[in-house]
Amino acid sequence: MYKIKVNATHTFEVTKDSMETLDVAETSTNHYHILQDNTSVKAEILQTDFNKKTYSIKVNNNTYDVSINDILDQQIEALGFEIGALRQVNDIKAPMPGLILEITVKVGDEVKEDDTLLILEAMKMENVIHSPRDGVIKSIQVNERETVDKNSLLIEFE
Repeated sequence: MYKIKVNATHTFEVTKDSMETLDVAETSTNHYHILQDNTSVKAEILQTDFNKKTYSIKVNNNTYDVSINDILDQQIEALGFEIGALRQVNDIKAPMPGLILEITVKVGDEVKEDDTLLILEAMKMENVIHSPRDGVIKSIQVNERETVDKNSLLIEFE
């Protein structure tokens, strides 16, 4: 079960089954055609922050800010904690299986929070993986054009 918040005002609950039955076709990079209840919808992903699970999406020329929380996010929120508040992130793991399109850092690079580290293509979408914190790149465990599994170690911080 996913909890989707749109423009910080409307909240929807969506099941994995309902997402799998959605009729979606990618027309070009980050552009989609969606057919729902015999209604045609054009959508474009304008911006993604995969670490914070937030997206800016244009649907039929209206722009929406969307956040997506999975069951773990919902449990952490119910306990009153903020994600990332309890521990420092020392490694970046693949959030889903995919293909490494580009690596924008190298070992020894100093990075700031939200700097782009790499681009992971998954389900025909390019997901920009940003640094969750300031730090120095200790190791890079993948190469460009390499396929990775979910939870595969991608990058380690010092």
